Amino acid sequence: MQPPDLTWIDSKLTASRPRVMAALLRYFRDLDLAEEAFQEACLRALKNWPDNGPPRNVEGWLITVGRNLALDVLKREARTSGLPPEDVLSNVEDAEPDLVERLDTADYRDDILRLLFICCHPDLPATQQIALALRIVSGIPVGDIARAFLVGEHAMRQRITRAKATIADAGVPFETPDQAERENRLAAVSAMIYLVFSEGYSDPDPAGERSGLCHEGIRLARLLLRMFPSDPELMGLLALMLLQHSRQETRVDANGLLVLLEDQDRSRWNRPMIAEALVLIDKAMLRRGPGPYQIQAAIAALHARAATPEDTDWKEIEQLYAALERRSPSPVVTLNRAVAVSKTEGAAAALQMIEPLAVKLRGYFYYHGARGALLKQLGRTSEARCAFDQAISLAGTVAEAAHIRQQLDQMTGLEKN
Repeated sequence: MQPPDLTWIDSKLTASRPRVMAALLRYFRDLDLAEEAFQEACLRALKNWPDNGPPRNVEGWLITVGRNLALDVLKREARTSGLPPEDVLSNVEDAEPDLVERLDTADYRDDILRLLFICCHPDLPATQQIALALRIVSGIPVGDIARAFLVGEHAMRQRITRAKATIADAGVPFETPDQAERENRLAAVSAMIYLVFSEGYSDPDPAGERSGLCHEGIRLARLLLRMFPSDPELMGLLALMLLQHSRQETRVDANGLLVLLEDQDRSRWNRPMIAEALVLIDKAMLRRGPGPYQIQAAIAALHARAATPEDTDWKEIEQLYAALERRSPSPVVTLNRAVAVSKTEGAAAALQMIEPLAVKLRGYFYYHGARGALLKQLGRTSEARCAFDQAISLAGTVAEAAHIRQQLDQMTGLEKN
């Protein structure tokens, strides 16, 4: 006899997790207790729902069950240590029947934004921010997170524990943020979500351990955009990730070698994903307040709209990078702008642009790879070899290293001929 298919329960629990965790965190103001309460509520769901079906309001059911279970834990602990002070728990009106009806109000929006903001607390290094968000908000098992970061499960568990301790020591406030603070939190949360996505995108293999982080970054961006549907930068953020991820299946060949954008099979790009992103960009641009994510999405859109590499509007791309450089100056932005310049003004002009970046980007794989490619185009093979050797030493994946070796092999073949 086949066991019952319970995947529908898993999908409902996964979708509900951010809402439920946000409410439980506001109620108990303790990450560990909120997470434990959610997990216990999920166990009750797995026990009851197969026979009874899901409740009318899944989030409200999980919040109520999780809250009651956690209160039972606190009562048991109180026999030896006493209940927490009244002001440690949030306003008891959370226990009123109108809790479910208030889930989609501004109070709820602040709750879930606070949950995301806590995960990207400025005292945490980026790796801990990502790991904590994946565990607390997304509910990804620690073992899976560890494999994505290529570390042991014990080390990842310690990393998450340290992050929670840092947040507890920081005494993060739980009052409703004002408008200025909310905007700051949105910016911080957006950056963290893009870090989650970028961590996955850094692995070009669609079957790689980290590639699932791309999906999670997109899911978190959708969650944020549902809460702030008129925010143009959030539209730009989601569009940017969709456009980048639409090319995921074409970034490596059958031998595991990197395939440059201009050599990718565009017929295999995910067109529904691209179409969704283009609509988001057009909608964001109507707001006439382009920010960094919108500009980067507009650049990616120009690549997506080009039927062939020759159709790419490199001049417009260079101008967009120049605009991004003015808004968010960065040596990496300048490097990307130089690549566009190489297409319109030649390798010599691009090389002149990136030479001053040598010190700041000396540990950046793509700088040495791009510099080697430009030197190769100019026939300066000896210097190109040195640049490519530096790139190989900094490669983060096997595919990256293999791609550079391929460039070196091509030069060797040309020299022999």
